[in-house]
Parts: sequence; structure tokens; C-alpha cells
Amino acid sequence: MTTYGTVLDALGDPTRRSVLELVAERPQPVGELAARLPVSRPAVSQHLRVLKDAGLVTDTAVGTQRVYRLDTRGVAALRAYLDRFWDDSLAAYARAVEQDPAAPEERP
Repeated sequence: MTTYGTVLDALGDPTRRSVLELVAERPQPVGELAARLPVSRPAVSQHLRVLKDAGLVTDTAVGTQRVYRLDTRGVAALRAYLDRFWDDSLAAYARAVEQDPAAPEERP
């Protein structure tokens, strides 16, 4: 099960964030990802395993390769977590505006 905690933990590493950004561009096999990053292919595989466990990527066998793509369920869990802050901020702003005596009154 994907939770925002596991997603945030996975994204705590800058290399994993780079891997995720590359996978978000388009589905790619490990070799292509490793060619674009300053880390070894085994290191990229380890980062992909963490991202997969967090629900941020999925993989599919294509011939002899595994192709990784973004898993929108993990991204949705992260977005839901961050939206709570946004929703709370908007509600606080609305309350502040409603209580501000200098705020313009609504016109019919």
C-alpha cells in the first residue's frame, strides 16, 4: 500500500528524485537511465527498487529488459498529502478575509 510517508522517504534521496524525473519524462529501461545519471547501473537498479516499493514506479518486461514508468498511484498519494496543506491554507485565508473589517462587502 502506498502512503505519503513511504513516498516522502523514497524522495529523500536526490538521486532517486533524478531517477523519478527521468522516468516521468517517458518509460525507460535501467540502461538508458544509468546512461543519463552519474551513478552505476546497479545503483540505478537499487534506486528503482526503492521507488517501486514506494509505489512511484512500475516495471514491465519488454524482451530482455524491464522498462520503468511512473506509477500515478504513488504520485496521487503525495499530491493528496500536499493538498491538505493547500486546503488548510486556503481555509485559513478565507476565514481571515471574512473577519477583516476592511474587506470590501459583497455587492448584490
